[in-house]
Amino acid sequence: MKRLIQRGLMFGNLIPVVSPVLVERYNRALKRLTGKQTELTDFHVDISGYSPEIGDELGDDLYLNHAGVNRQFILLTTEQKTAPLLNAKFSTSRGILRQFIEVNEAQLFALTARDAVAGELVNSVYALDTPRRLFDVRHVDIEADTTDGAVASAKKLGSMIDRFMREDDAWCDDVLIGNMIGLAKDTGDITRNPLTLNTMTFDQDNFWTAHFGGVYVFRAVDVPAAIVMGDKDELGELPIETVVQAGERSAIAQFLKVNDLAEPIVEARGIEASAILRQKMDFMVADVAAGLGEDLSGATRRDLRNMGRRYHDKLPAAWQGLADLVRWAEASGPWPRIDSEHPAYFYTLRAKDHADADLVNMLLAELTPMDVRQLFICHKEAFYRAYMGWPDEKKAYVADFLSTEYQVDKAGTRNALFGHEAGMDEPARKDDLIDRVGPWGAVKGR
Repeated sequence: MKRLIQRGLMFGNLIPVVSPVLVERYNRALKRLTGKQTELTDFHVDISGYSPEIGDELGDDLYLNHAGVNRQFILLTTEQKTAPLLNAKFSTSRGILRQFIEVNEAQLFALTARDAVAGELVNSVYALDTPRRLFDVRHVDIEADTTDGAVASAKKLGSMIDRFMREDDAWCDDVLIGNMIGLAKDTGDITRNPLTLNTMTFDQDNFWTAHFGGVYVFRAVDVPAAIVMGDKDELGELPIETVVQAGERSAIAQFLKVNDLAEPIVEARGIEASAILRQKMDFMVADVAAGLGEDLSGATRRDLRNMGRRYHDKLPAAWQGLADLVRWAEASGPWPRIDSEHPAYFYTLRAKDHADADLVNMLLAELTPMDVRQLFICHKEAFYRAYMGWPDEKKAYVADFLSTEYQVDKAGTRNALFGHEAGMDEPARKDDLIDRVGPWGAVKGR
């Protein structure tokens, strides 16, 4: 992992905490949330305020996320909104935190100028002791305040002001006036500078969780399903009609099709489909070559093409399928039959333009682990887990590739791979049959 850290591919974009004032504020918030404190004088935090250095110090990577449920957070600055979320247990957590910061940015800027803001992503589930409990996760509310309770005090003061203005004899209520003055010393003039945070509730209909070996839950679709990365039999009966295991390729393909969640890369508008497919093929060549002990240091695409010829008989069927599809896309080959059971099938797809595109791309990344770029972009946890099992030659190649070809233009790369253009009239296709079933062939039934 050291190689990834050095290249900013792990623990990158964290927010440094070096000021004694900020460290002291962090400790107050940490004490309030967990009863613990750090002895460190400088460290880094993610969007939730989690610090890998403090996690190492405490021997607890979940010190702000007990049992992986109801994530707590510490905000020292609104700049945390750009940081990643480490050790994510739910795919929605970072998006919820970022939206909370952006919606309340002005208020949080004022609050964090004087104190840390501590809070929690709250749902009705406090422990996922059984897989069925996953389906009790429906909504997430955010509770937050400064360590000295400024927001609660401001709310209480606001109620007192309303009472003072509403009741005719309140002007002679010395106790009420004294309490108002006392609170105002802490909150300031809340009529001019309100200390309020918007109450926010987020639906949890479609999400991924790391619990129980990894589960994708899709409830807000026409045909709901849970897609399980581990052994679905070990989860027991779940309160959802369809439960699919990762190896059930045709069932997953059918789920994506009936819910209109994915599209073939070769049919997507505004992207260079052939270039994307060729890059996926290069990753497969690198995987084979590294497994055979080939030194990939400084390997160019030409080098990988040469290795592809050298190890052609050892390349996986997925590579062969993508090669056929590239030839078809470039109008120089016949239409390939790549059905849902073909190893190349999921490599030919990406999410359509809908609210859960990131979740679908995350699922596709886990189903296509040789596409290391998509795995890194869409599913960091799965990438780091896979990385630990690679030979050193592949680790070096992937780290070099991501640092030189992805890190230099993250937004551009993501847009090129997953961006969507506005609708246009479709050009005429080569064959009416292709219009009906797509370039991979018909999706097999379950």
